[in-house]
Amino acid sequence: MKKIVFMGTPAFSVPSLKTLVDSPDYEVVGVVTQPDREVGRKRKLTPSPVKEAALEAGLPVYQPEKIGQDQGVEELLDSGVDLLVTAAYGQFLPERLLQLPRYGAINLHASLLPKYRGGAPVHYAIWKGEKQTGITIMRMVKKMDAGPILTQATIAIESETTVSELFDQLSELAADLLMDTLPDLFAGVLEEVEQDEELATFSPNITREQERIDWHQTAQVIHDQIRAFNAWPVAHTIWNDKRWKIWASRVVEGEETQQEPGTLIKLAKKPAAFWIACGQGTVLAITEIQPAGKKAMAIQNFLNGGAGHFEVGDKFQSACD
Repeated sequence: MKKIVFMGTPAFSVPSLKTLVDSPDYEVVGVVTQPDREVGRKRKLTPSPVKEAALEAGLPVYQPEKIGQDQGVEELLDSGVDLLVTAAYGQFLPERLLQLPRYGAINLHASLLPKYRGGAPVHYAIWKGEKQTGITIMRMVKKMDAGPILTQATIAIESETTVSELFDQLSELAADLLMDTLPDLFAGVLEEVEQDEELATFSPNITREQERIDWHQTAQVIHDQIRAFNAWPVAHTIWNDKRWKIWASRVVEGEETQQEPGTLIKLAKKPAAFWIACGQGTVLAITEIQPAGKKAMAIQNFLNGGAGHFEVGDKFQSACD
């Protein structure tokens, strides 16, 4: 039975951990995850999803603030461990730690490398209008997401898929690919393919500035941004000096406008939506909105609740305004 140390933090990582725990061929001897963090308005100290899953399985958990300075993790990896498996752990690992397990260290990355290296590959794949993405299992090296590729699996991105939905799909795909990959890895029959650096693209963490909608973009680009940020961090716009989060939308096919981008051109009733002028004369229908300080709601509920003070001709501010 091969001994494995697993490193991960968010819900994305949990199916991979559980499938290792459930397998009779592998023993998870330790789980490394980020320290408990304060969450929500009440700042409640909350464990990561991976920690919760590990404790439920009765596994020892390590939570170093800085993994490179933690003696306990180094001793764990140097205790006859066969393999280190990481999946969205959240810290860079020193090279000396990667070399301690007998079969080294592998990482489950949520993109088809070398595309979208970095911390937000799922967001960027939707935001950039990709029709497919996937999981890459690669050998870990010192440079971020740059190691040789061991295996990949592909999944289609449907036109209305949100980032939260795609995360769920990819997390299950990652677990399946991991189970398919490990036997060949331990048998030494996998071909390790070096990444083409000229094809590498990057997906750094989303900034607050990127969350704000630029209505000068086309309706399709904005629609992709909205679904790419649903349910986190959520795209927003500014109206009447307040921030309005935009949760859902659809492109109004075949409709053109000469109105300035960001202008409310129609209060559609069936189905209820705000039609907004976008770049190149395109039109986007906003179908779910969240006023400042309130919960997200469908446009119909928003209007029924007496908050329908928008009028045709009103203008949302663009990110560049």
